[in-house]
Amino acid sequence: MITILGAGLGGLILSRILHIHGVDVRIFESDTSASARHQGGMLDMHVESGQAALRAAGLYDEFRVIVLEEGDASRVLDKTGRVHFSEAGNGLRPEVDRGALRAMLIASLPEGIIHWGHRATGVSASASASADGSYVIAFANDRLVKADVLIGADGAWSKVRPLLADVEPVYAGLSFVEARLTEASFRFPAQAEAVGKGMMAALSDRKGILAHREPGDVLCSYAAFEAPIEWSTGDWSNGGRLREDVLARFNDWHPSLVDLIARSEAPLIARPLYALPVGHRWERRPGLTLIGDAAHLMSPFAGEGANLAMLDGAELAQAIIAHGEDVEAALASYEAAMLPRSEDAAAQSAAGLDMCFNDQAPRPLVDFFQSMRSGMEA
Repeated sequence: MITILGAGLGGLILSRILHIHGVDVRIFESDTSASARHQGGMLDMHVESGQAALRAAGLYDEFRVIVLEEGDASRVLDKTGRVHFSEAGNGLRPEVDRGALRAMLIASLPEGIIHWGHRATGVSASASASADGSYVIAFANDRLVKADVLIGADGAWSKVRPLLADVEPVYAGLSFVEARLTEASFRFPAQAEAVGKGMMAALSDRKGILAHREPGDVLCSYAAFEAPIEWSTGDWSNGGRLREDVLARFNDWHPSLVDLIARSEAPLIARPLYALPVGHRWERRPGLTLIGDAAHLMSPFAGEGANLAMLDGAELAQAIIAHGEDVEAALASYEAAMLPRSEDAAAQSAAGLDMCFNDQAPRPLVDFFQSMRSGMEA
């Protein structure tokens, strides 16, 4: 039996592939149900990772049904609203709503594989670990579960990771504040035009207003700026005070951009950005490994996080299937490929963050997009 902690995209892909190949698997998830909370915004699925994982799971055709058409368009602006780069999507990295993708993966599994309402409070080696390498998961509902093979797919603050690696996520010095507008084309036409059909990044003064279009004519936006961790984790229960603080930071930006935040119909949400150290490693421990953010949390500025989580899940499942009873060989084989791959992606993500938040922005990002376009045309 393979036990997975966390029903995010990576854990679900892993479970799906194991299940269709006849491997017993179970997932324990802290959410009380599949619809317990909003799952986040749009994801661009990369051919070599996210799309490859969906093909391995036999779900590529279902995925194509929920893709946002033309959602991979991109625009780069400065704080005055001037457009420095604009490109229609080419379909190579289609955009999909994270919640819709997760729902599709959940629906692909039979009832009973996912155990909802199980928030892990800790993971430890069992009393007999020296003999059989098993682990015990303690849950907030007072349940204890023993696992002979345990996969940590439990995100940034993983309860499994401390058994493998003595590292914790580090604050990147940058915070996001999330906002949302509905029926944007009709009610907020200036904002809808600024964002376009896909992704928009307005960058200046080491700050940004980032936005993307979601299905149903929704705009999800983020004000991004450097702030101390005390600001990011402070008490912002007074939503009006948070709004005033954020808008004061963008008081000389064009109204079409600022109103993406100022006119938000949902309460603003402060989201500090964390990452694990680039290139961190761990020693093999029998019956235990990590996938996704639990293994390699990184900034979103290379679009790799969800894609790598899904690829991790697919490759780990394929390794387990290929090695049969030799689970330890499967875990070692998976980590040998995953660790250097995630180091490269984390370095790219860190470089992407620096590219967007510097004194020359938006020029470096514009140059990057133009070089990519030239490379594709060559």
